[in-house]
Amino acid sequence: MRGVVLHAPGDVRVEERDDPVIVAPTDAVIRLSATCVCGSDLWPYRGVEEVDGPSPMGHEYVGVVAEVGGEVRDVRPGQFVVGSFFASDNTCELCRAGYQSSCVHRVPIGGIGAQAEYLRVPLADGTLVATPGTPPDDLVPSLLAASDVLGTGWFAAVAAEVGPGKTVAVVGDGAVGLLGVLAARQLGAARIIAMSRHESRQALALEYGATDIVTERGDEGVARVKDLTDGLGAHSVIEAVGTQESMMQAIRSTRPGGHVGYVGVTHDVALPGMDLFFSHVHLHGGPAPVRRFLPELVDLICDRRIDPGKVFDLTLPLDRAPEGYEAMDERRAIKTLLTV
Repeated sequence: MRGVVLHAPGDVRVEERDDPVIVAPTDAVIRLSATCVCGSDLWPYRGVEEVDGPSPMGHEYVGVVAEVGGEVRDVRPGQFVVGSFFASDNTCELCRAGYQSSCVHRVPIGGIGAQAEYLRVPLADGTLVATPGTPPDDLVPSLLAASDVLGTGWFAAVAAEVGPGKTVAVVGDGAVGLLGVLAARQLGAARIIAMSRHESRQALALEYGATDIVTERGDEGVARVKDLTDGLGAHSVIEAVGTQESMMQAIRSTRPGGHVGYVGVTHDVALPGMDLFFSHVHLHGGPAPVRRFLPELVDLICDRRIDPGKVFDLTLPLDRAPEGYEAMDERRAIKTLLTV
């Protein structure tokens, strides 16, 4: 099969890879309908994370079940399924508490590589959620978004305790931040402040429910949020970048007693203890337990109540994946969808 492989920073290739096979009786193999490039894929692509030899890429996926292992009971060949970027059994104590991304048996899909024609999914019963019938083509991008960026933005909003009547600020205007705006709107936020400098992303944020746009960053961005909130700061802040500046901007934009939901994969973030101590801010986040939210998100998408697929502003065939990486790296695209 064809699959995307990262050889070195900036060196992405589409190569022939071995077809996946059932390894464990709890596995499934799916024929992918679509996959995509994630912002977190750009860290190794840019050399921020070490590239350890040729690495299969991708962790977001939707497709049709082709084969299942002998112990798989809940999904069957022919079903269209969405899965999370962590495989999980969905039965361990941590899964039952809603933290499937910390499952005691978790398997990172990124290590297997979902930017390909086929994918082996471990722990299929606990990982995959079937749609009600085969979805029409126009819903596939939104269902693909549910595999990571929608579920991650949703978790960020839940972790930030977004709710009716609250003011929410969103730090980061990539796909996760934009879908954090969508999630905040769905969860009833009264005011949503999107922090963005890019007109196309601002427009989508407004479409998804943002009420205010703040173009400033760092201390200036914090000051603007305070100006908009009577000097207090937002009740809830979504941090969707993962840098030192974005994390401190999020914490300092939050009012005492407020909540930060952080989901940006962190790189060299160090929290100053005294700032944190006197902030009276709650912090909660990490790798999103997407599987917790998938049934609800699939229903919202299939009922056409939300349209998260709009974050895909570039669509390319799998063979042109390197162009998709370049476009996202250069911020010419929010998110690249790869057709298979």
